[in-house]
Amino acid sequence: MSMSAFDPWNYRETAGYTEGTDLTGYKIAAVDGDIGKVDEATDKAGVPGLVVDTGPWIFGRKVLLPAGVIERVDHDDEKVYVDRTKDQIKDAPEYDADAGVDDDYRTRLGGYYDDTYRSGM
Repeated sequence: MSMSAFDPWNYRETAGYTEGTDLTGYKIAAVDGDIGKVDEATDKAGVPGLVVDTGPWIFGRKVLLPAGVIERVDHDDEKVYVDRTKDQIKDAPEYDADAGVDDDYRTRLGGYYDDTYRSGM
């Protein structure tokens, strides 16, 4: 059984996401529990993903979840399911809204989530 390649910067065909859909306010569910809400959804070329406000869970830090970690979107419950643990998300390269997403950050974040995918999550 071979693992398909992980693509951090594209939504999976099976995720149930349609380009242009506003996911702001949706809850985020990691494999081991809820971690926060979508603060901003972006479809920017090369950087589609969700900025998540983790609230008190990791001291109000915001994280960027690349589109590729999204397993599925439940529009009825307004919940986005991701295939990573809370700790994997917490340990990801920090997102700085003021700095934005440059090529270096995009490469580091994509590489981080690719490594967690390859290690069997």
